[in-house]
Amino acid sequence: MTASPAPAPFRLAYVPGVMPGKWVRIWGERRPDVPLSLAQLGAAEAAGALLAGDADAGLVRLPVDRDVLSAIPLYTETTVVVVPKDHLVTAADEVTAADLADEIVFHPLDDVLAWETLPGRPALDRPATTADAVELVAAGVGVLVVPLSLARLHHRKDLTHRPVTDAPQSAVALSWPQDAHTDLVEDFIGIVRGRTVNSTRGRAQAAPQPRKPDPKKKTERGGGHRTSGAGKQAGAKSGARRGKPRRRS
Repeated sequence: MTASPAPAPFRLAYVPGVMPGKWVRIWGERRPDVPLSLAQLGAAEAAGALLAGDADAGLVRLPVDRDVLSAIPLYTETTVVVVPKDHLVTAADEVTAADLADEIVFHPLDDVLAWETLPGRPALDRPATTADAVELVAAGVGVLVVPLSLARLHHRKDLTHRPVTDAPQSAVALSWPQDAHTDLVEDFIGIVRGRTVNSTRGRAQAAPQPRKPDPKKKTERGGGHRTSGAGKQAGAKSGARRGKPRRRS
């Protein structure tokens, strides 16, 4: 007897800094019949992977090309500056871009922030990756401004960070090709939007429950019948008229 083929997985791409674990767990609870496969891609690669059909959906950084990709914004991150723990910046709870004017601020090639004007002084060379830039910060060469999730992803014991109040921010979205809005994509949309399993907007809905009979209402059983209140009153009056025979004089 030939075994039935395993179902194709739902392929989810995600960019560095995004933590899809909660949504993946809920998927496993709601759709145990469809495995979910994860692939981490660089922020600049994610959109191309979706359009090439290498993933069904992706947790990406905005902006994306809305002519070919649909996107649901999920959250916007705080932007922070990563510095050594003994740096002067650590004396403040938060800083502005102007506070970094005298610092060498690294601008890695995979930077996800849309700067109009870079703060601080530029380095002689741009680091290839955020991870490389973090290594240079740890060496005391300069500082790095990134979304909070990337600072946490590349955390080191000798480094810390502070919010930069006027820096551009990075928004994370769920995205998928406009011509590939499948039922599985809709299921995952329901999960990231917090819909319950019985949501009227989701595909998976519980079967309608039969109405329970009202105990205050008696139903006809065994051929019996129910006498209306008007019938009872008429019977009572008729009985009263038939009560005692008249005595003859």
